[in-house]
Amino acid sequence: MAETTISPADRYRALSATFTGKVSAVPAGRWDADSPCAGWTARDVVRHVIDTERKMVEVVGLELDPGPSVDDDPAAAWAAVRSSMQRILDDHALATREYDGHFGRTTLAATIDRFYCFDLVVHGWDLAAATGTDTHIPADELTWAVQVAHSLGDSLRMPGVCGPELDAPEGADEQTRMLAYLGRAN
Repeated sequence: MAETTISPADRYRALSATFTGKVSAVPAGRWDADSPCAGWTARDVVRHVIDTERKMVEVVGLELDPGPSVDDDPAAAWAAVRSSMQRILDDHALATREYDGHFGRTTLAATIDRFYCFDLVVHGWDLAAATGTDTHIPADELTWAVQVAHSLGDSLRMPGVCGPELDAPEGADEQTRMLAYLGRAN
């Protein structure tokens, strides 16, 4: 993931596969477990990822395919969104639709690449932490996510994005330092 030449479609493909692994690993009885995101359960984390991806494509006049409810089947709901988003990103004409975003004129693909792929890494950790599954972030994904986090500047601290930075323990590894930067304790 640290390679700068990876396309938005390929980055999404890779990171959504990792996120899918996190979703698939959730034990049936853990979907309502509290997550590191205040007021959210594990199910709410997946709902957030799904809802924000659905809303993002609407900005450029697109829709993701309907799928099952997150309440009924979080894994199937995520699979439907992931598949639909990947089809859009793989279609150059759709992926490069432009709109005026927070940082100026941009494309759907650029926004998915920078923000929504970042969400997949961070919320994959949130989901795993909530459900007692593997919280390890692969090194290439972590290196990339650290770069994105630091590039976002003050936007990272807007309401509803990330909380205030926490102090990482002395000698903490890169994952723990990134999570602390994002206001999460590892």
